[in-house]
Amino acid sequence: MRDALLLTPGPLTTSLTTKTAMLRDWGSWDADFNAMTARVCRRLVSLIDGEGEYTCVPLQGSGTFAVEAAIGTLVPREGKLLVLANGAYGHRMARLTAVMGRDVEVLDVGETSPVDPARVDAALRADKRITHVGVIHCETSTGILNPLSDVARVVNTHRRRLIVDAMSSFGALAISAREIDFDAVIASANKCLEGVPGMGFVLARQSSLMQAEGRAHSLSLDLHDQWCYLERTGQWRFTPPTHVVAALAQALDQFDAEGGQPARLARYQANCHALQEGLRAMGLQPFLPERWQAPIIVTVHAPAHPAWDFGDFYRRTKARGVVLYPGKLTTVETFRVGCIGAIDSSDIDAALDAMRRSLADMGIPA
Repeated sequence: MRDALLLTPGPLTTSLTTKTAMLRDWGSWDADFNAMTARVCRRLVSLIDGEGEYTCVPLQGSGTFAVEAAIGTLVPREGKLLVLANGAYGHRMARLTAVMGRDVEVLDVGETSPVDPARVDAALRADKRITHVGVIHCETSTGILNPLSDVARVVNTHRRRLIVDAMSSFGALAISAREIDFDAVIASANKCLEGVPGMGFVLARQSSLMQAEGRAHSLSLDLHDQWCYLERTGQWRFTPPTHVVAALAQALDQFDAEGGQPARLARYQANCHALQEGLRAMGLQPFLPERWQAPIIVTVHAPAHPAWDFGDFYRRTKARGVVLYPGKLTTVETFRVGCIGAIDSSDIDAALDAMRRSLADMGIPA
């Protein structure tokens, strides 16, 4: 029996080959495992064209662990972070920055539009204390795509440093250090790389990491210490997620075999197009206009029908083999459907059929 389709922003549906890679046990200090970690890290750096200037620092835990580690290590204790927020994950970045005691300001542009570079420019002109800017590349509370290149140009013009949360875009949407100036890109194994949860990573400029000794607010989230130890010994400081690393190594092999980032993006775009067309055919309206929609996750307006109940809809679609995701907006009721993972447009068609049947069972015309 096939596992349910996880149409979420991660964890997501993975291939059988990726799952099978976790059947072997690895010693955390074993030379073979260390070599695999090194290969994975080199491959991740190459995905941003960062060879020679950037390094990969892997970290145990979810993507949020890696975001907190990056900010806590790269932003000086006397520095200030400007967070560009248009959804839940921007606000989470700001919250974790405040919790660790760093000065933080939020430029909130609302949930319905991308970040405006002109407003970033104005904010940086107004406050010379800002040392770093944090941006979410793809804000998965809506699926909105922020204009990373334009934001980076503004930040670079003001000679501030950029930290990019690329959690749900990395591997599908191109990010090149040859074209975009940033201090760090943060992502995790279980999104567009189609690995499994348990490992985040920070692709950081080496010169910035070298300046960061002693800044971290946490021993376990100290990227500088993790990097130095890895460089010196080839090992993780603390028990690594061995099976997760093995799964990611296999997922990266599949990524290459598929044709790399352009092919991954093309498949997700086809998924997204099929999903949006199918939703509209059922009378369901996507939240975002197409020009702002990243091919990662689609936020959908809930049906304006008295029988609508997301919990009931979720249970019915799950019984048909499809797992959806609740909405995360504060102003309107929505639900979300992911386009990413080891799926193609035929899986999207199957998911649409499950949604259509579930709505019919609820008495909602579709």
